[in-house]
Amino acid sequence: MVDAKDVVQYIVKQLVDDPAAVDVTASGDDIHVSVKKSDMGKIIGKQGRIAKAIRTLMYAVGMKENRRYNVEIDEAEGAE
Repeated sequence: MVDAKDVVQYIVKQLVDDPAAVDVTASGDDIHVSVKKSDMGKIIGKQGRIAKAIRTLMYAVGMKENRRYNVEIDEAEGAE
């Protein structure tokens, strides 16, 4: 069984400039991603396409587990 939090964390860390600043937490079916302000555009993408793609992948992961994951992207507190 695949851990949804690990999938999101791997994807996001590959996209940002500072992977050490990525924080992914999961509570139930909610997955919260925090990145630096300078990396927000890389995660959201033009017109939200990358964020939508991440959510689509999590939908596919959730289908195998009979769950529905909700991915939220936030700016890390105290980040530049």
